[in-house]
Amino acid sequence: MYAISYRNFLFFCVTFSYLISAQAQSPLSLRSALRQAKTNNPFLKTAFFNVGIAETSIITAKLRPNPIFNNQTLQSINSQNHSPNLDFFSPFNRQVWYQLTKPIRLPNQVKYKTELAQQNVVLEQKNYADLERSLSLDVANQWLDTWFVQIKLDLYVQAQKNIDSLVKINELRLKNLVITQTDLVRTKLIAEQYNLQIRSIRQSSQNELKNLRLLLGTNDSIAIDLKDEVEPLSAKGLSIDSLVLVGQSNRTDALVAKSLIDVSKTNINYQKAMALPMPELGIIYNPQNTIPYVGFFATIQLPIFSKNQGEIARSQIETSQAEQGLGALQQRIKTEIHVAYKSYQTQRENLVKYESILSQSESVLNSVRYAYLKGGTTIIDFLEAQRTWFDTRQIYFDALLSYRKSYIQLLYSSGVITQLYE
Repeated sequence: MYAISYRNFLFFCVTFSYLISAQAQSPLSLRSALRQAKTNNPFLKTAFFNVGIAETSIITAKLRPNPIFNNQTLQSINSQNHSPNLDFFSPFNRQVWYQLTKPIRLPNQVKYKTELAQQNVVLEQKNYADLERSLSLDVANQWLDTWFVQIKLDLYVQAQKNIDSLVKINELRLKNLVITQTDLVRTKLIAEQYNLQIRSIRQSSQNELKNLRLLLGTNDSIAIDLKDEVEPLSAKGLSIDSLVLVGQSNRTDALVAKSLIDVSKTNINYQKAMALPMPELGIIYNPQNTIPYVGFFATIQLPIFSKNQGEIARSQIETSQAEQGLGALQQRIKTEIHVAYKSYQTQRENLVKYESILSQSESVLNSVRYAYLKGGTTIIDFLEAQRTWFDTRQIYFDALLSYRKSYIQLLYSSGVITQLYE
């Protein structure tokens, strides 16, 4: 008896804890989704290793060349030339060469190679920041798609409730011979259509939630905050010129392009430094037939034919390419912001107009519903009013989705979308 009670107690505790955690789970706002994706997105985590990989190049750039040890041994093989009374492998019949040298890197070669590695680290950091910006757009759009499907589901559920209540009323009215069988059948057909639509939308909602969980890097269940207004940053007071200035100065892909120019310019200096030959210096110990000799070793390439001309020319062309790319990108940023801003303005104006007709469609439906129940109009008029009410809300939510996506696109184009999770 005690064991059974103990298991029941444990079951009660686990169930109670689960219910508490489920109730404590707050709905996921857009800003929370962006923050979670920044921390947990698996693809962003993978890309972050590129920064560490680039940092290893700084270590490599600072390493000194290893010393080089060389040994040469010459053995006399003609016994006629050997010293008398000595065996074949006697040191008197052999010459040995020991050489220890060290390549000497010139100061500018070390300096510019290190600077180039450091610039590449900065470039990878900028690339990572640009990936964050792109991920923010993907997460925001996926969040909005998930929100829209759930809003659409709520709309169909609400419409279904309206029709279901009407079906029950019409069943009673048919018994009282107030309406015909046709009126009841029409109502049931619409209710069945709503049921099928709800089933399909629920599956779509599950699919969108799975896609969102992938971007967030979580397998936990999530609930979208349907009341989130999505606009923590106001774009109403911003002029198009200020948005263009912000985008061209601070957008992450513009920073990548500027960093690429810095890398290319540093590479020019490095390639010019590498045009100078690297000397190799060392010492020699050379016992010849047991007679020791000590010498000095020095070697250097004579820059007659190869002066690293190809790499120098390549680095100069890459710099020109990077500068041209930045100019083209600045024009694209300006165009994207202009297009996004005009779209945002248009969608905002459309949304205001749709908001004004929502209450009107609600009022019309209530009036026609009341008249129909009182026998003052036909079911055709009521179903038309119901369809108008439903279509109006569908169009409104479509406009709201377009408006919010245009807002997100404006933030993305101007480069300030990352401020949503800061």
